[in-house]
Amino acid sequence: MEESKQLESSIDRLLNEEKQMRLAENVAGTRKAATEILKLCFEAKGWKLLNEQILNLSKKRGQLKQAVQSMVQQAMQYIDQTPDIETRVELIKTLLNVSAGKIYVEIERARLTKKLAKIKEEQGLIAEAADLMQEVAVETFGAMAKTEKIAFILEQVHLCLDRRDFVRAQILSRKINPRVFDADTKKEKKKPKEGDNMVEEAPADIPTLLELKRIYYELMIRYYSHNNEYIEICRSYKAIYDIPSVKENPEQWIPVLRKICWFLALAPHDPMQSSLLNATLEDKKLSEIPDFKMLLKQIVTMEVIQWTSLWNKYKDEFESEKNMIGGSLGDKAGEDLKLRIIEHNILVVSKYYSRITLKRLAELLCLTTEEAEKHLSEMVVSKALIAKIDRPSGIICFQIVKDSNEILNSWATNLEKLLDLVEKSCHQIHKETMVHKAALRA
Repeated sequence: MEESKQLESSIDRLLNEEKQMRLAENVAGTRKAATEILKLCFEAKGWKLLNEQILNLSKKRGQLKQAVQSMVQQAMQYIDQTPDIETRVELIKTLLNVSAGKIYVEIERARLTKKLAKIKEEQGLIAEAADLMQEVAVETFGAMAKTEKIAFILEQVHLCLDRRDFVRAQILSRKINPRVFDADTKKEKKKPKEGDNMVEEAPADIPTLLELKRIYYELMIRYYSHNNEYIEICRSYKAIYDIPSVKENPEQWIPVLRKICWFLALAPHDPMQSSLLNATLEDKKLSEIPDFKMLLKQIVTMEVIQWTSLWNKYKDEFESEKNMIGGSLGDKAGEDLKLRIIEHNILVVSKYYSRITLKRLAELLCLTTEEAEKHLSEMVVSKALIAKIDRPSGIICFQIVKDSNEILNSWATNLEKLLDLVEKSCHQIHKETMVHKAALRA
């Protein structure tokens, strides 16, 4: 009882002192008195009293911004020393209430929101945690460090992916420009000029830019995996592969390079896939995993691939991906790999044949005529190649059918070339005739 009375009298004395300093607009004195009150409550382990005093002091008439900022910063140091989760949540909510709508404590409010969201996530309340984080738009905070902003947005994306809100996850991920990860961190930071906004240092628990780069691309792999966007997944793994810490460690880069090879094989044929495929084949490190080098060479070579022999060779490698970094390739990956091999074989046939029977095409693809026709039709619809099927006669024509304008243009071009040749020939004949006539006269 004596201790509580002593605490009460000390707080009353400091409240009077705080009032005098506040009315005199003494910033240092007001700040000191306010923080001393909070310190007394913390040392006495009076958590309920601490919350009451924070609210009471912040609502005082004409309370100074600097005093509120110091109180919030001081109370944030006590969060990790609370005896239980309920007390911790109560203190965080009190500080969030105090900092609401105050631009001078926006960074502190963002950090408090992140702490509360983490607690909700640990309790399994993913939707509540995601909703809390979405309320804060850190990209507008000029005084927050770049790495802390990125880490906050990545946490928002992570929670959206956990609740399977892929649309919002994509919108949030676009707030981060991937080029920011390529910035040279070794360059000396320019000293701010007078009048410039001071950027705060990021807290010690915030990862470095390169660590954030890896987290960002791992989240993007999760996002692209739900739609099986293989080429984008491949590009994300390529970005992880280019991180210096990954390249220096064979235990890290070998699984990542394996994933790059698999997703290149799974990606539909297009210019970007072709470019990445050739760039990967030029990588000298690929020689250390010869089976995957052979797989890419087979895909890039214009020869028909036998699906059964290829699958028998790579089936064990495909299954072993489950134990590698990044996990398994997905449920549809096996079917999609077979589809890509069929598409590759159809492209090869279209290069070597101008006309072929449907029966012969089915034999080359090791499929039934119905399946071969279905796959060919899908490729024509997606504009991967140009072909026409004469179904009554069962003949496929891979030649490009020109329209009347193109035919007329080619005829006109050929006529111009012919007339040019005739003109040159006449000129040469005339020249020779003149030379011979001159010789006879002499």
